[in-house]
Amino acid sequence: MDWVYWGRPVPSFGDPQARVLLLGLAPGAHGSNRTGRPFTGDGSGDFLYPVLYEAGFASQPRATSRDDGMKLYDAQITSVVRCAPPDNKPLPEELVNCSSYLDEEIAALPRLRVIVCLGKIAFDGYVAHLIRTRQIEKRGGLQFGHGVEYQLQDGRWLLGSYHPSLQNTNTGKLTKVMFLKIFTRARALAEGK
Repeated sequence: MDWVYWGRPVPSFGDPQARVLLLGLAPGAHGSNRTGRPFTGDGSGDFLYPVLYEAGFASQPRATSRDDGMKLYDAQITSVVRCAPPDNKPLPEELVNCSSYLDEEIAALPRLRVIVCLGKIAFDGYVAHLIRTRQIEKRGGLQFGHGVEYQLQDGRWLLGSYHPSLQNTNTGKLTKVMFLKIFTRARALAEGK
């Protein structure tokens, strides 16, 4: 009751020269839909940002608002859907309606080397982007899983991770060690190692 909600499409956040793109599902109803910044002000962000900080991608371990001083280094965060979907599950039409924004954001990252998809919907959204932009003809062997990595035809890397939702982190499906390993690998790949 005391909060003023952003309540609009949530823009991407981070370094416009990023080599690493974090791709999420959609704004959290009471996280980024409230704060106006991806993974800010909710449990997913409380899990994500300390790991990004430890991996050297974030200026601080905690994200509370758009005005908290957070900066990302060599990373950008966006999502396949721009508005908070009902029941946190976007409809196919919402995915289609937001797809051009994703295409434009990816095209605007000139140094992009690594895409880290946070969850299956984000992974499928990125594969759909590859098909839409004619980088691949069909899905082929690109299958989601935590820790999967694929080198794409353009030399970029596609990594899969479980989403840092409270459902995954509270049950131990995704641990800090597992998540940090993803971002350590993303940094190495971005640096050509």
